[in-house]
Amino acid sequence: MALSDVPPGAEGRRGPAEVPLQAAVFDLDGTLVDTEPRNRVMWARLFQAHGAPHDEALIASFAGRRGLEVLSELAHLFPGRTVDELFAQVVSYGAAPDMPPVAPVPGAVELVRALHEAGVPMAVVTSAQRPYAEALLDDLGILELPAATVTAGDVATGKPDPEGFLAAAEMLGVPPADAVAFEDAPAGVAAVKAAGMTCVGVTTTQPARALDGADHLVANLKEVELSPGPVLRVFGGRPRREPPGRGDDEE
Repeated sequence: MALSDVPPGAEGRRGPAEVPLQAAVFDLDGTLVDTEPRNRVMWARLFQAHGAPHDEALIASFAGRRGLEVLSELAHLFPGRTVDELFAQVVSYGAAPDMPPVAPVPGAVELVRALHEAGVPMAVVTSAQRPYAEALLDDLGILELPAATVTAGDVATGKPDPEGFLAAAEMLGVPPADAVAFEDAPAGVAAVKAAGMTCVGVTTTQPARALDGADHLVANLKEVELSPGPVLRVFGGRPRREPPGRGDDEE
């Protein structure tokens, strides 16, 4: 393969792996749009406002999960406050002028548009609420392209449960095994694999070792391109299965 055939930024990476697909499913935060820095500041601000103990590892563990479920598990840290009150408070921080900026994950919009033009059915499965998810997709200019969007309110159990991904496959009319899903968080990767889909882990928000359940790893979606078939060419490589304590942060 000529170097000119390699997507920008993929030089020196492994691959490409060729992955057939009949449908594509995308997580939203951290996979299509880089909101994780903002989300982590919002969560940290909530804990600080209530004097609740926390650290970076705890905040990072919320990635990919439904906010109400996270708060239900940690409600004991916020005595006298309901889960709904806390969730409304953390969401309100998103409008603060000092929040980190939000931008598309490199290659995300281009990949979604290429899949749409090729007639590959797509869905979004997110732990966010629908108004938030649709506003982000609209900002990206791709709101109308996914055939289905499964949000936090559409499932009984959030990630790492596979319910959302199984619902997406049913909506798209494809067996889960014929779909490829893109995720940036450990909970999302676990949900994808439990659903029986091929998983491409995107290391925008987590180190590679945190996504070692994925079938392939990429730094961003510039390392994925669509070829006739349809086939995805994935340039990032596969996770290494190291014994505990020996994994590296990078591929």
